[in-house]
Amino acid sequence: MRGPIYLMLGIFLFGMLDANSKMLSGRYSAMDALFFRYAVLVGLILAVRAVMPGAGGPLATRHPWLHLLRAVSAFGSGILFFHTFRLLPMAHGYMIFFTAPFMILAITRLWLKEPVPASAWAWCGVAFGGVMLAVGPQLAGGASLLGVAAALAGTLTYAIVVTINRRLRTEGGFARLILWPAVLGLAVATPVVALELSMPPVTDLLALSVNGVLAGAATVALAAAFRHATPARLAPFEFIVLPLSIGFDWFLFAKPPEAMLVLGGVVVVVACVMSERAVRR
Repeated sequence: MRGPIYLMLGIFLFGMLDANSKMLSGRYSAMDALFFRYAVLVGLILAVRAVMPGAGGPLATRHPWLHLLRAVSAFGSGILFFHTFRLLPMAHGYMIFFTAPFMILAITRLWLKEPVPASAWAWCGVAFGGVMLAVGPQLAGGASLLGVAAALAGTLTYAIVVTINRRLRTEGGFARLILWPAVLGLAVATPVVALELSMPPVTDLLALSVNGVLAGAATVALAAAFRHATPARLAPFEFIVLPLSIGFDWFLFAKPPEAMLVLGGVVVVVACVMSERAVRR
């Protein structure tokens, strides 16, 4: 259970990150939030390695292009999900995110050549039906199409990141997984933020900085999960995000769950569990 436990921990930490970002999204842009996130990450990893040289493993890699693709995908995922939760309730955004396990299965099948039986793809179709059951009424009622598009694109970039985590599982340590995406993100965000951002209040500065700690811890947890277990084994545990997102929406943003949302979530979870069983057989 080590892999699933790490995965659920990572999903929980990302849920806290998304909730915190949603509360900040009315006052700050995505670039503002990412600048502070990556600045804290770079500062933390360099400070830890200054005190404990070599902590987190080496920074050099034999797969620089994979790390570059991972860094670009992580940066894109951060921007896209920031806009997703600015435009959509958390539960609706996460209903679209529920397609991530099936995207991961597809990418690992095509790229890593891990077998996925036909029955698993059939359950993927059922899961997509559950997503549409949940978000369809909101789309028909005028939900933000831009928010839905951002959620789909963010889910794809997330799937790419975790698939690369699986591909890089033979590289020891986590320092390179945190530092290089943070350096790239900081390099992109700094010029934009320097032109538009004034110093935030102390409370907002603390909240923006907390995002960096949450992102770093979540990154390490997810990387550890995909080193200990296959994507097919971990897929069902991605759905811990459903009760998490409903809880955040209800208690933090006063948005109680809708019946169709809960029903769609049940369909997706059942489909994911049956897919995982098919893959294991």
